[in-house]
Amino acid sequence: MKKDSKIYIAGHTGLVGSAITRNLEKKGYTNIIGRTIDELNLLDQKAVHDFFQEEKPEYIILAAAKVGGIVANNTYRGQFIYENLQIQNNIVHNAYLFHVKKLLFLGSSCIYPKQAAQPMKEKYLLTDVLEYTNEPYAIAKIAGIKMCESYNIQYGTNFISVMPTNLYGPNDNYDLEKSHVLPALIRKMHLGKCLIENDWKAIKKDLDNYPIEGVNGKSTEIEIGEKLEKHGIFRHSSSETPVTVKLWGTGAPRREFLHSDDMADACVFLMENIDFHDVVKIRQEDVTSRDSKFEIRNTHINVGTGVDISIKELAVMVKKIVGFDGMIEWDTAKPDGTFQKLLNVKKLHKLGWHHNIELEEGIQKIYTNYIQ
Repeated sequence: MKKDSKIYIAGHTGLVGSAITRNLEKKGYTNIIGRTIDELNLLDQKAVHDFFQEEKPEYIILAAAKVGGIVANNTYRGQFIYENLQIQNNIVHNAYLFHVKKLLFLGSSCIYPKQAAQPMKEKYLLTDVLEYTNEPYAIAKIAGIKMCESYNIQYGTNFISVMPTNLYGPNDNYDLEKSHVLPALIRKMHLGKCLIENDWKAIKKDLDNYPIEGVNGKSTEIEIGEKLEKHGIFRHSSSETPVTVKLWGTGAPRREFLHSDDMADACVFLMENIDFHDVVKIRQEDVTSRDSKFEIRNTHINVGTGVDISIKELAVMVKKIVGFDGMIEWDTAKPDGTFQKLLNVKKLHKLGWHHNIELEEGIQKIYTNYIQ
């Protein structure tokens, strides 16, 4: 990519898209374009076609998606599969029609089977059943990978797919119903800390920024308290345990986390240095001599740290960073989801990229960002 190449970032205001935008700007790229949902509805086939016809982007980073945590995935199953398929189909097909030089598609580590061996290698894709709670989302992302791969094979396009692990960072989603585990932990413990300190000014500021089911900073303390209790943040009369934060599951499952700034850096590195044929070459080198025929498949690239942590350990880490002195209670009646989702990142390391931000440092950064 040249510094003045026209680069379209789909989802430029989201967690990953905004991080990629910052990374590109820091590296001197000057022709970055994006559209909000009000400006361009990516579900609208004609609108997307007209956008490509008018703007003619040279490079595309497809970071737009319908995303959420375990509750949202399991509740809005139809929306998750429809909206993600529609977004992908519209952008990838128009990238082909308008001769885009390179496209980077962002998937998710949930594409791998529920019982996949750990750490998960790219070749484990489609080898067993998926985790039920996020199956529609995973199927949509698998379709995106295969669409990019298939267009490359048939049409000679240069579309590459990356599979990030669990991401966190600035511009994350802190909705207590729809967020992923780490932002939910940060927000719950922050609100719990504010309750212990009886800091209603901070609580109301938080709810003004992120209302909970219509309850905001203008609501009464009773209304706010009831809503916090609904989402597992309880005040007690006991002076020893004034506030308890209730969390889903047992805390035993393990998860890998990558800061969005690291994810952005990996994406820009791949856009600048790696083409589809490079990934195919690595795939060929990894095929064993027992394989009688080489097939172009599993050309996506895992992006992560290669290190995981239990949710219980993560909760303790967040508790310490936030300064929450209350109790943590585990609601074991709620599902844990997949026990472990650790990515094998040897392919990415072989291509020349490693992560820079360690988890504790990253959480401290985003909590500072959150309270500001």
